[in-house]
Amino acid sequence: MISRRQHAVSIAAIFLALAIGVVMGSGLLSSGLVSGLRDDKAGLQTDIEKANERNNQLTEQLNSADGFDSAVGGRVVVDSLAQRTVMVVTTPDADPADLDGINRIVAAAGGSVTGRVSLTDAFVDATGGDRLRTVVNNVIPAGVTLRTGAIDQGSLAGDLLGSVLLLDKGTGTPQSSAEEMALALQTLRGAGFISYEDGAVQPAELAVVLTGNHGANEGVGGNRGAVVARFAGAFDARGGGAVLAGRSGSAQGNGAVAVARADAALSAALTTIDNIDREAGKITIPLALQEQLAGGAGRYGTGPGAGGITVAAAPS
Repeated sequence: MISRRQHAVSIAAIFLALAIGVVMGSGLLSSGLVSGLRDDKAGLQTDIEKANERNNQLTEQLNSADGFDSAVGGRVVVDSLAQRTVMVVTTPDADPADLDGINRIVAAAGGSVTGRVSLTDAFVDATGGDRLRTVVNNVIPAGVTLRTGAIDQGSLAGDLLGSVLLLDKGTGTPQSSAEEMALALQTLRGAGFISYEDGAVQPAELAVVLTGNHGANEGVGGNRGAVVARFAGAFDARGGGAVLAGRSGSAQGNGAVAVARADAALSAALTTIDNIDREAGKITIPLALQEQLAGGAGRYGTGPGAGGITVAAAPS
């Protein structure tokens, strides 16, 4: 017969054996787990190094391509905008370097920039939409009738500014008087919606609406891109043609270029460029404006929805 003492000793021995087993097993498991993790870390580090090396190679190739495009750009666009005038409108996130590039390439193409108007944060902010519409409706030139379909803030303001900043496509003459243009611009500037330099803005035949990289990091509910896209579309309809140009982010998410490309009506008339920070994108500006004058439109760059890197050569 087993005594209570023997029974207690047996149970204690069982628990001791379990404890020893757990300790030994966990030690072996920990050793194997650590070894596996070390191997995984080494493999990941190798993958990262290879990816960085590939990225550096691609960056060097892209920079080389930029250098080549910069060297031949002037010869590619020569006389494509001979004697043509261009108005530049910038959004709050437009990069000054991109603006300088546009001024340079337009000049190389034989054209001239007649002025720049900057849209402010208040302009592209939906919360100021009602106030912007009120201001626009109070400064419509006497001989101008805004389109009935222009009801959102971007379209309405684009229709108005197009009528005072762009020449009539058919006649090549101003669509409003100098006094009416001054009143519209001064009123919008006084309300905080635009900025420009006094005496440095004259109506032009064509237009470039320059935006930045906004879109890739914008929340789902963001509508700044939609305001800019609709502004550019309405602005385009008032003159000889317009191009909406931005950086790669503008073709993603709710960016202005992405919105324009997703809208069939806008995309059919308004040209979009999504790589304006690259020389290829800058070279496309005068070529696309020339295409606009001929009644065409395209989607150029390397981002989502682009139909080609630049304007195709006309068939001989």
